[in-house]
Amino acid sequence: MSVASQADEPFQVLDEAVLEAMEVRHDPYDYAFVDDVMPMARRDEILADCPVIPHRGTYGVPNLRYGANFGLVLKDLQNPRFRKIVERKFGVDLSKGVPTMVMMGSTTGHYNEGYAHPDSKHKLFTVLVGFTREYPYERGRLRILRSNNRDDYAFEYPPEYGKMCLFKVSEKSWHGFLPQKSERKSLQFCWVDSKAYARETYMRHALSAWAKATPGFNKLLEYVPRDWKKVLTRH
Repeated sequence: MSVASQADEPFQVLDEAVLEAMEVRHDPYDYAFVDDVMPMARRDEILADCPVIPHRGTYGVPNLRYGANFGLVLKDLQNPRFRKIVERKFGVDLSKGVPTMVMMGSTTGHYNEGYAHPDSKHKLFTVLVGFTREYPYERGRLRILRSNNRDDYAFEYPPEYGKMCLFKVSEKSWHGFLPQKSERKSLQFCWVDSKAYARETYMRHALSAWAKATPGFNKLLEYVPRDWKKVLTRH
């Protein structure tokens, strides 16, 4: 199924009233949390249509296979109606931003996973949407950080179905999570500054996916120093 931009039309899954009511927080930077952005009544059918991600790490959505109900969520995120709500709430102009979508399926619990970072300077705005049926773990929840210390946090976001975390990317938008081996289905939707960076994002994640799926190479990646590994996995 292809991912195509949509006209400014009513949402098919996302709850517009909930989005309009979200509160933007400013400590330590501009972010918001939405608890029930997708109806619980549709949880089973949407989760059944999620991509099956056999390996750890993050994958470009265009390279994944998924069903129609999951596809409706992607269409809603690309709907100009969603962008305009974000623009009004955060006081930003994303009209020239290029959408990109990547998805995580699970984590191994290794220390390097979830390292603190503020996001690439090419990203304008980041939206995270949870698709994990339940997330009972204390660790592995995304932390909105005040610094590059993963213990210095203002808020924790569990990547569960229907929960959304949004933030304006800046040099202060530090975030990360403590390592936890578990299923962790989380979609990252971003507006970036150019089509070239969007292409680079998908190419980088395709290379990373190949490396993780290749016997031997996959095991070797576990021992690669974090700074070098960012070439494959940088945000």
